Amino acid sequence: MQEKPTAAELEVLAILWEMGEASVRQVHEQLSQDKETGYTTTLKIMQNMHGKGLVNRDEKRRSHVYAAAVSQQDTQESLVKTFIRKAFGGSTNKLVMQALGQSEPSKEEIEEIRAFLDKMENK
Repeated sequence: MQEKPTAAELEVLAILWEMGEASVRQVHEQLSQDKETGYTTTLKIMQNMHGKGLVNRDEKRRSHVYAAAVSQQDTQESLVKTFIRKAFGGSTNKLVMQALGQSEPSKEEIEEIRAFLDKMENK
């Protein structure tokens, strides 16, 4: 992935990943459920994202329709790698310990984590 999305761009990407494609109005309606955001702000964010290559824009329709140009998995992997490197000095162990210490995982979540660790160990 070329550029990392900003926090606002990640919110838009999350909507596009869920919806597949959407007009600015549809994205704006989703964003406005959680916070006050002006339509022109949403439009500008999405135009900037198009310029960065984060979204594709279909200009054949009356209202431009946008779709994510980057995959959710690739974006998450890139952001997590950067976060681990910058915030935890590259230590995955410190990240996991911090995350588990900040929440109270359910028994099911602990079992999923244990199964994931077992799978990694057996590779």
